[in-house]
Amino acid sequence: MSCVHQVDIKLMITYGWQDNRTMSTSLTTCEWKKVFYEKMEVAKPADSWELIIDPALKPNELGPGWKQYLEQHASGRFHCSWCWHTWQSANVVILFHMHLDRAQRVGSVRMRVFKQLCYQCGTSRLDESSMLEENIEGLVDNLITSLREQCYDEDGGQYRIHVASRPDSGLHRSEFCEACQEGIVHWKPSEKLLEEDAAYTDASKKKGQAGFISSFFSFRWCLFWGALCLVIVYLQFFRGRSGFL
Repeated sequence: MSCVHQVDIKLMITYGWQDNRTMSTSLTTCEWKKVFYEKMEVAKPADSWELIIDPALKPNELGPGWKQYLEQHASGRFHCSWCWHTWQSANVVILFHMHLDRAQRVGSVRMRVFKQLCYQCGTSRLDESSMLEENIEGLVDNLITSLREQCYDEDGGQYRIHVASRPDSGLHRSEFCEACQEGIVHWKPSEKLLEEDAAYTDASKKKGQAGFISSFFSFRWCLFWGALCLVIVYLQFFRGRSGFL
């Protein structure tokens, strides 16, 4: 059953504030799967991978052959289902467990996005985050980098430090964080790492621009020399005909 159909069914059996919350959660899940499948089709087209949302996933509890990747600085927006308070967090924790059956060329990723408590009303209800597609794409890129390193023994490339591109939203309050309560310790990227990440992004953009300019001028030089050769051939042909006449 497609994600859209799942959303429709959930909307029909819920009511009130649950409608928006269910729809938001389902659509976010669909975005994760959509982006993951599209990028894996490009990264590893010969293998079949699945993405499973598992709210019961535990850090460092791995079965034989399973690998772990932990994203600690994802950006997400939370909506309290009790008092309607909303807040932005730059410390959303996402846990991934990954397994690849090399013989069958089939892989599986289990994923858990940790929740947060509303600090405004103090309710004990944990709320889920929603994310923009552009943020999900960057996080999936990091996941695929880890997949390539841990499951394929390849050089996956450089990880993106997502916290580097946005201002700090303040101190992280561990008492309201589900991940912290389960023993996951947040690390803060050093200024050096943030500078390197920003420099890497700028260098990539400049490299792309330089490549475009270089290609453009190379194309113009090819046209110039091609036209010059045609003129020389024409002149030689014209002089030959003049001598013959």
